[in-house]
Amino acid sequence: MENSRDLFSLLVDAVVALDPARVAQLCQEALRQGLAPEEALEKGLARGMRVVGEKFAAREFFVPEVLLASKAMYAGFDILKEQLPRGTRSRGRVALGVVQGDIHDIGKNIVKVMVQAAGFEVVDLGRNVPIERFVTAAEEGVQIVGMSSLMTTTMPNMAKVIEALKKQGLRERVKVLVGGAPVTRLFAERIGADGYAPDAHSAVVEVERLLK
Repeated sequence: MENSRDLFSLLVDAVVALDPARVAQLCQEALRQGLAPEEALEKGLARGMRVVGEKFAAREFFVPEVLLASKAMYAGFDILKEQLPRGTRSRGRVALGVVQGDIHDIGKNIVKVMVQAAGFEVVDLGRNVPIERFVTAAEEGVQIVGMSSLMTTTMPNMAKVIEALKKQGLRERVKVLVGGAPVTRLFAERIGADGYAPDAHSAVVEVERLLK
């Protein structure tokens, strides 16, 4: 037990150190020792990405470091995923997309990595996403619709998505999470969103809160 805790701690450190080769090596060692791959994923890779998210929120890490950390995390995930029990269930389904008229998706991509690392299934809708596509995602069973915007001119499309969800009778079934540089908590409340995330770490916290 002590040895497994040490290995998981080393995995956390390797993700935070942005070292994909070390992460891959440690994941292979975890499997060689017969440790449960889902434990290595949760106690090693996911925990490491949470630390990265906290550093990002504290401005100790910036976008390049988070992208490198995600590369390191995926280096391990690609090794572990084939050994994960087929019955391993995701904690929920989240759709993420950049609203129509906006093509800035780095923030959305970082949120995607962080939310996936926390054990949720992510439906990546991409960028410049039409209002109807968010509605379709809700119809297809996602529990959260997450929208981002980097331009003030596209922020009104978030409100239009919420109105479209209401018109289709889907609003009670799905939670709405919004974020992006110009988006504020006040704006989120004004348009009727259920949650607001100023950064990737906050997005994971909000997803977990909304799906409790």
